[in-house]
Amino acid sequence: MPKIAEAITETGTARFPPALCALLRAVVPYTYTVIFGYCGNAKPLDLYDDFPAHKRKIFVTDYQEGPYLLDPFFLAAARPVAAGLYRMRDLAPDRFYQGEYFRNYYVQTGLAEEVGFFVDLPGGANVVLSLMRDKKPFTSRAMRDLNEVRPVVEAMLRGQWASLTDQFQDAGQVPGKLAEGGIEQSLQSFGMGVLTAREREIVEYSLKGHSAEATSRILGIASGTVRIHRRNIYLKLGISSQGELFSRFIQTLGVK
Repeated sequence: MPKIAEAITETGTARFPPALCALLRAVVPYTYTVIFGYCGNAKPLDLYDDFPAHKRKIFVTDYQEGPYLLDPFFLAAARPVAAGLYRMRDLAPDRFYQGEYFRNYYVQTGLAEEVGFFVDLPGGANVVLSLMRDKKPFTSRAMRDLNEVRPVVEAMLRGQWASLTDQFQDAGQVPGKLAEGGIEQSLQSFGMGVLTAREREIVEYSLKGHSAEATSRILGIASGTVRIHRRNIYLKLGISSQGELFSRFIQTLGVK
């Protein structure tokens, strides 16, 4: 395939991302591309995107201001997951599509589906190349076709951004440890002095999109206890819904 040769030739140059996108669109048609760099709990770096100007605010600017902390792709990169191609729905918690992150932020993207190539890099950084469709989800055949070129894509991404960890340092970012604790640190300031440590854990999993049953399994407590904690959290914060909880959390991050 000529486009593979073109992308390989451009590796290491500013022309590489568009060449890679041309290659992937020749394999499977899709709408938008974004390549984010992740390193611990640091703010993601937008390494490349092809969003039109009117879409870039929601996909990049707003995302980088705080909602990324609840993004299944960010959380998967922070764990981290093994290199590979993933559907977002395969990484998301059990109630993600009923959760407030999805309903208050992600739904604004208007996407039918997002899939991502995850690539680990030296120094603990990760590159996630997201392919997005705004009309219909990727078919099983499309995923098979993308997986066929995955080894080549991963090799090129590693070659292009081998020094990504240095880019975070150059941007003045100090990455935290590679764990889901990044969001926990933000939630501590959100509920400090008001919520107990256990209640902050309940808030964390609730905002991520975990059901009471899933949260109970993770924390080793009864689902009824989780619901009692949620009622107490609402009472202490003076709120009455999950939507208000999400809004309060985003406000603490300074997102307008």
